[in-house]
Amino acid sequence: MTECWRLDDARQTLALASTGGLCPQVIYWGAPLPMNEDLTALTQVSTLDVTGGMLDQNPDLSLCPEASRSFPGQPGLIVRDQDGTPLLPKFHLDHVNQTDLGLTVTCKDEANRLTYVAAFELDPETHVIAMTAALTADRPLHLHWLAAPVLPAPQHAEDMIDFAGRWCGEFQMNRTAWSPGIRYRENRTGRTGHEHFPGLIIPCLRATNTTGEAFAFHYGWSGGHRMIAEELPDGRRQIQFGHAARMETAPATEFRTAPLYAVYSSDGLNGCAVSFQRHLRDRIVTWTDRGRPRPVHYNCWEAVYFAHDLPVLKDIATRAAALGAERFVLDDGWFGQRDDDTSSLSDWEVDPRKYPDGLGPLIDYVHAQDMSFGIWFEPEMINPNSNIHRAHPDWALGAEDQILGRQQKALNMALPEVRAFLYDRISALLSAYPIDYIKWDHNRVLPLPDADQTRGSYALIDRLRADFPHVEIESCASGGGRIDFGILRRTQRVWLSDSNDALERLKMQHNASLFLPAAVTGSHVGPRSCHTSGRVLDIEFRGWVAAQRHMGFEMDPRELTAHEADVLGEITTWWKQNRDWMETADILRLDASDPSLIAEQQQSRDGSRFVLFAGRADTSSQIAPRPLRLTRLEHDARYEISLRNRASATQLSRGKLALKDGPVTLTGAALMHNGITLPWSFPQSMWVLEGRKL
Repeated sequence: MTECWRLDDARQTLALASTGGLCPQVIYWGAPLPMNEDLTALTQVSTLDVTGGMLDQNPDLSLCPEASRSFPGQPGLIVRDQDGTPLLPKFHLDHVNQTDLGLTVTCKDEANRLTYVAAFELDPETHVIAMTAALTADRPLHLHWLAAPVLPAPQHAEDMIDFAGRWCGEFQMNRTAWSPGIRYRENRTGRTGHEHFPGLIIPCLRATNTTGEAFAFHYGWSGGHRMIAEELPDGRRQIQFGHAARMETAPATEFRTAPLYAVYSSDGLNGCAVSFQRHLRDRIVTWTDRGRPRPVHYNCWEAVYFAHDLPVLKDIATRAAALGAERFVLDDGWFGQRDDDTSSLSDWEVDPRKYPDGLGPLIDYVHAQDMSFGIWFEPEMINPNSNIHRAHPDWALGAEDQILGRQQKALNMALPEVRAFLYDRISALLSAYPIDYIKWDHNRVLPLPDADQTRGSYALIDRLRADFPHVEIESCASGGGRIDFGILRRTQRVWLSDSNDALERLKMQHNASLFLPAAVTGSHVGPRSCHTSGRVLDIEFRGWVAAQRHMGFEMDPRELTAHEADVLGEITTWWKQNRDWMETADILRLDASDPSLIAEQQQSRDGSRFVLFAGRADTSSQIAPRPLRLTRLEHDARYEISLRNRASATQLSRGKLALKDGPVTLTGAALMHNGITLPWSFPQSMWVLEGRKL
């Protein structure tokens, strides 16, 4: 007997089936099926044939593939009994609870006294399916691996896209061809990681940014993950995500995965990107003040580093406000004896040498410039050279002889006394001063992976958020080392990278938009000479790259010439004038025929307006630009297009282009199928086009 279930929205159908009372498997996920589709028949016609060298029947690729049923690939669960004996679960379907938008599948293994529960929740507006798996037992077990509900991967795909990176070089896209065997990635650093962002995209044949079918996945957990993309010997493919293996260091009677967010798109990678952007912004993030526009951000780190001096900071605040900043963030160096990165982490008391009257005089001055005030913490870390480490060396996570990272250790966040101490120190500052923003940093990997560390950090942030709901938190981990939907359920902004090199950020922002909306993605105008790359970039290029996301400055404004200050002020004013609609805009990656061009179209939810950013990252191999095709416009509608920064055209752009003289009007059909030809430009420059539907 075959039982079937389905979840539907306007974009997709997800169908599950259980045959013979076994753990269900996903038999279909893709474009909507008719409501009268015979799912039992679909199950039968999807069954693989059997030939020489195979078992007499192919084991199901179930939600939790079981080695005990001769499944030839990676199992969905690896667990040991109290005495260390490996268990080989053999689940049977117990019951399924279904609502209009949800499914909960319960399976049991009576012999091993185990219960497995897979839960699916479909959001009909964002089209994201969130799914979790849980395992319970009647006695403590040792868990090695538990996958979120396992999904089949399409067989009409040639490659997959996942994400690597490094410090100052996050969100680097990897394309890997499907082949028999496993694409196995695991992050064991104890945080989300620069190196292994927990995401995967599978474009089907001939899919691009704007066309074709694609499937995408994101594991919403901040403590390290494992990803398996496996092609079985019989040709089937499976996708598994879960916590990194052996992260549950203690035996327990219940284990649960983080949510795995999955998206199907019929209009290219952009369909996946827009779903993730909207779901994160509208469903995951809890905003401190939804009616408040995102403020222009100023961070003093690259202006003063540890050399805090009140008159200097006041001067910088004055200049930042004149440029348009609306929030001033005091970075590392305000506490303890913090003159460099070798001391004082965890002491979290204002340094009386630098601030003899406390932070009040600086905060009052910042408020007088019509800016709010934010402050930097790195709560999960401790320097050996600190008062707290001397008093409580046992609070540090890991061995005494561990390798330090940035001269520091991690605190053991699983200890209630550690969380209580941190809460007391942080809440004392938040209670004493009008602080509405925390830059929450995490500058080293952990000495060992431990899920309790992540849960402890979550608990501390949750407690602070509950008691100080007006305080916004930015997740920073040496830049982009902790970016995921798990941390963003507790924070409102991420620092995408420590690199303020606009050329590098142009690429990183473009790739990160596959998962992140502009509203949460901090992007700052850095120094003229970038501190992390040494590259010298024009102020207009730096300004427009920052204006693509949540805009800010992170440099010494005293270095600006009058011309640079004017240009930056103009771009900041433009961003403020447009931020209301851009905060909820969809970021659409464009398919450029020239690989040196990185272009995106940010379009309002109602389609009435858009801005196109076309960044020239490198010297083009073409003598003149080819047309750039837009996307997601109304076929018959007419659009007025204007080149916002046409005055920036160089003398080498000598042609008489209509865009240089003023607005042009074209239909959506013309813009999408013919495209628009941009003026010639130097490398490391940006064209900005504004469009509105007439």
